[in-house]
Amino acid sequence: MTSPAKFKKDKEIIAEYDTQVKEIRAQLTEQMKCLDQQCELRVQLLQDLQDFFRKKAEIEMDYSRNLEKLAERFLAKTRSTKDQQFKKDQNVLSPVNCWNLLLNQVKRESRDHTTLSDIYLNNIIPRFVQVSEDSGRLFKKSKEVGQQLQDDLMKVLNELYSVMKTYHMYNADSISAQSKLKEAEKQEEKQIGKSVKQEDRQTPRSPDSTANVRIEEKHVRRSSVKKIEKMKEKRQAKYTENKLKAIKARNEYLLALEATNASVFKYYIHDLSDIIDQCCDLGYHASLNRALRTFLSAELNLEQSKHEGLDAIENAVENLDATSDKQRLMEMYNNVFCPPMKFEFQPHMGDMASQLCAQQPVQSELVQRCQQLQSRLSTLKIENEEVKKTMEATLQTIQDIVTVEDFDVSDCFQYSNSMESVKSTVSETFMSKPSIAKRRANQQETEQFYFTKMKEYLEGRNLITKLQAKHDLLQKTLGESQRTDCSLARRSSTVRKQDSSQAIPLVVESCIRFISRHGLQHEGIFRVSGSQVEVNDIKNAFERGEDPLAGDQNDHDMDSIAGVLKLYFRGLEHPLFPKDIFHDLIACVTMDNLQERAVHIRKALLTLPKPTLIIMRYLFAFLNHLSQFSEENMMDPYNLAICFGPSLMSVPEGHDQVSCQAHVNELIKTIIIQHESIFPNPRELEGPIYSRGGSMEDYCDSTHGETISAEDSTQDVTAEHHTSDDECEPIEAIAKFDYVGRTARELSFKKGASLLLYQRASDDWWEGRHNGIDGLIPHQYIVVQDTLIS
Repeated sequence: MTSPAKFKKDKEIIAEYDTQVKEIRAQLTEQMKCLDQQCELRVQLLQDLQDFFRKKAEIEMDYSRNLEKLAERFLAKTRSTKDQQFKKDQNVLSPVNCWNLLLNQVKRESRDHTTLSDIYLNNIIPRFVQVSEDSGRLFKKSKEVGQQLQDDLMKVLNELYSVMKTYHMYNADSISAQSKLKEAEKQEEKQIGKSVKQEDRQTPRSPDSTANVRIEEKHVRRSSVKKIEKMKEKRQAKYTENKLKAIKARNEYLLALEATNASVFKYYIHDLSDIIDQCCDLGYHASLNRALRTFLSAELNLEQSKHEGLDAIENAVENLDATSDKQRLMEMYNNVFCPPMKFEFQPHMGDMASQLCAQQPVQSELVQRCQQLQSRLSTLKIENEEVKKTMEATLQTIQDIVTVEDFDVSDCFQYSNSMESVKSTVSETFMSKPSIAKRRANQQETEQFYFTKMKEYLEGRNLITKLQAKHDLLQKTLGESQRTDCSLARRSSTVRKQDSSQAIPLVVESCIRFISRHGLQHEGIFRVSGSQVEVNDIKNAFERGEDPLAGDQNDHDMDSIAGVLKLYFRGLEHPLFPKDIFHDLIACVTMDNLQERAVHIRKALLTLPKPTLIIMRYLFAFLNHLSQFSEENMMDPYNLAICFGPSLMSVPEGHDQVSCQAHVNELIKTIIIQHESIFPNPRELEGPIYSRGGSMEDYCDSTHGETISAEDSTQDVTAEHHTSDDECEPIEAIAKFDYVGRTARELSFKKGASLLLYQRASDDWWEGRHNGIDGLIPHQYIVVQDTLIS
């Protein structure tokens, strides 16, 4: 029989096993709860993300609308400007360009934030919804798989429990059988011992009787021993049988125990991980990654778009240039800033004397006055120069104040966990009240002193200008005779009259000649603005009948000369291309074949007057020549057309200015390229033609009806001179411009040179002599003495 101690121990083992199984079962239950909780947190996270981006989309949309309202407010204010032309012209100024770019940046940000809101609502949020649906569905299937694995694990544990119970039962039977066998062995030993003792205790008797008794006793003992031996054998067989069963049960238990431990280990180490990774989290992180990367892409593209706009603004800020803006403004409003015509002497009551009278008795007074003006001017110039130096030093101080680089606010964005550090950083910036108040006070005080000196300097310069003009006139009058002055006045009148009748206006011929000689390779010619002051000076000189570009001196700004030429054509009362042929010319642009286009343009232009065609032919031959240096000057036919199109051909009212101007530019480009086939040649249209040297070349007939060419020999001219020498006296002329002969027959001379003229070779050429050499003299470069002109 099993002892109470062993029975108690077996109960403890079973109880311990039950406790362990209960703990595992509770753990499995908690695992499901944990996964349920994880799923709920995941669903809540995805729901929070949806709510977050939905709210962020609303904020982005509200921000976009506010930006749009802000931009429209100021754009509407700009559109409501009364002077639309002024507004349009001002757009080219650098500060207004910055302002326009700033408004465009606001509109761009408005559009970008609208796009961002749309991406949130229609792209990112639906992605989170899909992730949430997929996660819920996958978790449900994962839970089913996990539950099945847990059921299988509990089945294994139950099987182990059954095997263990069987093992315990067979082992208990084996132990019981062993106890019974040992008890039988003890009984056998006890029985044998009793028999031995009894034999020793018996007294001797008669032999017969003793023998019989012994036989009976032996028989009794033998019978008892046999019973015990038989019982022992049975118990031995029972024990052997139960022992074998216990051994087999123990083996099964050990095998089941190993399998159970392996199953438990596999479930906890592998199955749970696989359920979480390959079932519960299947695609979750990847889908969340895609959704959040969509957000990152949208935000990064928003930042990129913003940086592009800010780069444009930064470039415009870098190009803020007061000098260029001043030149643009004066060029755009040339009629406003161009100096007016000089005041002419208005005679009173028939008084025609327009010169200072330097004869006695006022001559001495004028001399004294001239000396006083000279002394006063010397003093004023010294004083004004000192004022100018003080003014410039003060100006430099103001420029140092306003150009200080205090615009970096990066320190304000160095956030920390402590808000106090942010506040202290901001308080130390340039915009802090003590700093800005002090700087503003210093700046205003300096500005006040500067403007005081500026006013003093301008007043002094104005006084110097007036006194200098008086002094110069007095000095000129006192140094020249009255008769010489009158002769010069008549000559100047003759020059103006002669210039007005030129086939090619003096300003056009002179500017083109100068550019052709010195500026064919000048980069940006006609595109870069010149000095408006110099443009005005050159223009005024031409209006006075002078040629400020005469000679070979290259002391003028090339861009300014190009500006004078453009300004001349822009200022014509009637454009070079009349509006009545606008549609005919624009229609030619639609033709793809360049030769066919040139034919139709020629047909339309031949309806124009001869003088206009001569000027056109001259101008476009020059532009074609200029375009051949496009690799150096960066001005191909198209770029030249862009510069000259608005000046030569205005778009009629009621037409789309932008699209029509593009057609005009294409037309001008075609004429530049095809000018030789478009304009009549010299035989078809007599008049000056452009030569590569920059001067005019006339196609005209000689006295014998032959064309004068550059190869004609000098002897022919000499013979003609001797033939005509008997007929008339030579005429004296004065050169009004420098001229360089292009052939052996053409004479070269300087401005002011004395020339002898024999006879006319054509309307534009004379046959004459200079420095003992006979040759051709251009009529437009000389002034014939008034008394000798027939």
